[in-house]
Amino acid sequence: MNKHQYVAIMAGGIGSRFWPQSRTSYPKQFLDILNTGKTLIQQTYERYASFIPAENIFVVTSIDYAKIVEEQLPNIPINNILTEPSRKNTAPCVAYISFKIFKQDPEACLIVAPSDHIIMDVPTFTRISNNALGFVATHDAMITLGIEPTYPNTGYGYIQYDNTNGAQNIFKVKTFTEKPNLEIAKSFILSGDFLWNAGIFVWKIKTILNALETYQPEMYELFEIEQTSFNTILEYKAIERIYPLCTNISIDVAVMEKADNVFVIPSSFGWSDLGTWNSAYENLEKDYLGNAVASKNVIIIDATKCIVSAPAEKLVLIQGLDDCIIVDTKDALMICKKDKEQEIKEYVAEVKRSKGDSYL
Repeated sequence: MNKHQYVAIMAGGIGSRFWPQSRTSYPKQFLDILNTGKTLIQQTYERYASFIPAENIFVVTSIDYAKIVEEQLPNIPINNILTEPSRKNTAPCVAYISFKIFKQDPEACLIVAPSDHIIMDVPTFTRISNNALGFVATHDAMITLGIEPTYPNTGYGYIQYDNTNGAQNIFKVKTFTEKPNLEIAKSFILSGDFLWNAGIFVWKIKTILNALETYQPEMYELFEIEQTSFNTILEYKAIERIYPLCTNISIDVAVMEKADNVFVIPSSFGWSDLGTWNSAYENLEKDYLGNAVASKNVIIIDATKCIVSAPAEKLVLIQGLDDCIIVDTKDALMICKKDKEQEIKEYVAEVKRSKGDSYL
């Protein structure tokens, strides 16, 4: 393993579209959504631990989730669990981990990845990740992994790239497009030069710091002023001063959409961002009527194309439902049509309005 290679696993989200299983106090990255025996963050950690030194794997999460990370990832050094005092999207997160690692290893190369994605073909993913790490170590480049699209999904961002000129299967990015409508998504698929944005980034620390200084100078300066505190007992106090002053912005918008040294690797390794119950449905085995069950005690009668999630100790019987999401927990039950999954956030907002925070 290369001592200059690092990974930062981002684990601060609340996963509201997986309500009622995902809760603010215990969000989806810490759940076994697909009933595999391991949580999403455990699967993510194991993928990277196979080729990144254990001491070089970091998790950036909300201060509210630090204890959960400790419990679920007992092999990670306690000092590698970085806590954010507030949610400010991914750009401050990237700036934080970059300044911290740069102070101890100026030659570091870094993968930044979400904690809650599914990757089925781990050997291919590992090969592509190592290819990206090798490239950014010797080039002034920031790489994103682009997923070869299989249908016109309107819930993903898209990356347009120059597919006529690439070395090592690495191509220059032309444009980023956020969640297009169906007609535009269809045109993207037909064009052959668009990929889904997986939100997995690879760069040399020096390169991303230069990009932050260029495109987000105010944010860069906030961290630069406090850089002597990183890797000391004063670090978290410094972060508490920095974060309230940071813009709430994604690294995609803050840097990647602006920079001219962004490259993409077209990839196919069984990826899903597992962002909705429908994406969970797509990744679960189905019975002969197309029902997917993420539980051990469910009976289905005359129902088709449903996804069912329930506690193992509870018997759940479903009859006569078609194309539904059924999620049962100890204190909440949700039944809704699968084509309404994008409205689950609105349903959660209605729960908050009518019942307060106790079910969130």
